[in-house]
Amino acid sequence: MSILIQQVEHEGQSVDVFINSGMIESIGDCAGKSAEIVIDGNNKAILPTFHNAHQHAAMTTMRSYADDMELFEWLTEHIWPLEATLTEEDVYHGARLACLEMIKSGTTFFNDMYWHYHGTARAVEEMGMRAALGAVFIDMDEADRRAANRELAQTLLDESKQYSDRIQFQLGPHALYTVSKEAFVWCSEFASEHDLMIHTHLSETEKEVADCVKLNGMRPTAYLDSLGLLAPNLTAAHCVWLEQNEMELLAERGVKALHCPTSNMKLCSGKFRFSDAQKAGMKIAIGTDGASSNNNLDMGEEIKMAALLEKHFTGDPTALPAETAWHAGTRSTAEMFGLNSGIIEEGALADCMLVDLNNERLVPGHNLIADMVYSADSSCVDTVICDGKILMQGRIVEDEEEIIAKGREFKQKFNR
Repeated sequence: MSILIQQVEHEGQSVDVFINSGMIESIGDCAGKSAEIVIDGNNKAILPTFHNAHQHAAMTTMRSYADDMELFEWLTEHIWPLEATLTEEDVYHGARLACLEMIKSGTTFFNDMYWHYHGTARAVEEMGMRAALGAVFIDMDEADRRAANRELAQTLLDESKQYSDRIQFQLGPHALYTVSKEAFVWCSEFASEHDLMIHTHLSETEKEVADCVKLNGMRPTAYLDSLGLLAPNLTAAHCVWLEQNEMELLAERGVKALHCPTSNMKLCSGKFRFSDAQKAGMKIAIGTDGASSNNNLDMGEEIKMAALLEKHFTGDPTALPAETAWHAGTRSTAEMFGLNSGIIEEGALADCMLVDLNNERLVPGHNLIADMVYSADSSCVDTVICDGKILMQGRIVEDEEEIIAKGREFKQKFNR
């Protein structure tokens, strides 16, 4: 498919953008180009789409289901019992709802970990997005569950080849308190053998750190390092309770930190020290976490939250400036997953959005990136393109009414 966007703002200039075969082919004067689809870019700006670094997509089904409680109570008494009832079809419909919400707020890629892999994969494939999908590994130190998880991961790796290259398969060992030493070691070795990414939660709560020290005689970062987990293929969500030497170790090992400010604040998990981690050399990206603990998937809002929280926490109004926060919600995640996206350049993947410069939140327009970080909301996003295909135009997404109707059914299903 070819798309010609005419007279759209890019870096303060009015240009044409020609998209062909999923790539941005030309930026500039494209008067001699013909395309299957022509878009009038007047009063619009072209920007890279958001990349959500940490997600549990199908948890849209649990949005506002259990709120205002401590993390472990929330998990053990409400979320885990409910998740045990989910079917693959439930996950499919929940993930489609998540994809719809992400598209409508300008996101085209997300890093996910959840049950019923194929449910989420089907949703991503149909909705035209990109995702790194993790096969959840939770064994609770039980040998039978560990064996079943290993077998499932091997099966899913083979079965994942049926999907397009927009979907990356990865392993998802959940956390230190749900995954045994033997399981972590197996995940590390299996991922190395098959060149896979690993997605986990790390140092999310003070309790997690204290329990790890009590059980293993070392903090979570050192513990995972002793098992061979700390490597460039590891993405670690939250990373809240890190000491300076741990940040330096994670940076040295090339581990990627996934910052989820809204979820951390809502559950009172703690505060990720963005500026200190950045100074230590850590690679950092921003994610929303699941809709059951955020409670939305709006990356624009999450980037703003990250920037404001860092300023408030440090007492420094120059901390985490708009450009840095924007990078952490776009290009940074793309680089973590080897994607040539999160940028608007010739030769980059055609994953982009058009924002409406006539939206009152973007007026008068002194600085577009600052506007996107501090003042914009999802209503500013008019058009979303992924892999050179239009996923939303004029804020309309195909089948959105049916997706929303299916999502509403979960209210009755979960409250019987």
